[in-house]
Amino acid sequence: MFDVKKETQNICNFIKDYFEKNNLYGAIIGLSGGKDSTICAALLKEALGKERVVGVTLPCHSKDEDAKDAKRVADFLGIELINYDLTATFDEFKKGMEVFIDDEKECLNSDINLKPRLRTASLYYLSALYSAKRKKTYIVCGTSNKSEIFVGYYTKGGDSVSDIRPIADLLKEEVTSVGEYLGLPHDLVYKTPSDGLSALSDEDKLGVTYKEIGQYMKDPASLDPEVAQRIKKLHESSRHKLYIPTYIKGDQ
Repeated sequence: MFDVKKETQNICNFIKDYFEKNNLYGAIIGLSGGKDSTICAALLKEALGKERVVGVTLPCHSKDEDAKDAKRVADFLGIELINYDLTATFDEFKKGMEVFIDDEKECLNSDINLKPRLRTASLYYLSALYSAKRKKTYIVCGTSNKSEIFVGYYTKGGDSVSDIRPIADLLKEEVTSVGEYLGLPHDLVYKTPSDGLSALSDEDKLGVTYKEIGQYMKDPASLDPEVAQRIKKLHESSRHKLYIPTYIKGDQ
């Protein structure tokens, strides 16, 4: 049974302790307007105080609705919010790649994954910049949850990269519970999960629901065999994202 009060406090203590032990000051977090980044930002505020959290919107051919929701989050929490539009950067990058592209359909996956990689680079640039400007160390907060990580629903070298991951051991439904407990706006806590990069929801793209992923992780046999097989395939085909094979001398 998920004890939301206990786990929320444990996460806040985890964040606070890590920052204290490592002499860190602030956190930079990308705000998409979605539930995961919203709830991570709220946890950072609870643990560190609103003056030590900086939200960043990073639009890149994005929906205006997402930027508006991100601003609502920042206003609700009282944290600083900055905007860095990556649209022109993305377009210039693609322009330089045109010589290699024969068919736009071939680069669909490349395009989708380029956006979170550009965003991650931007967050790390800003964390170093704020550290220098304020003479205090800022780090980048990750927003992936356990359900996404299990099926590899993240970009290697993109949103897989961060300095601290507050909700990486929480299933999607547990993240929602934390959002409710923290009293965040209902529509943001229950906003349909989407990567903001395509016209599809997360569950549309995955072909399974987050509830089914959570159920599979607890008891695969309780699911329809076809659904269970789909989740198993997603998990196994994404293992390369979790571990980097490294040769060790003499390990033959």
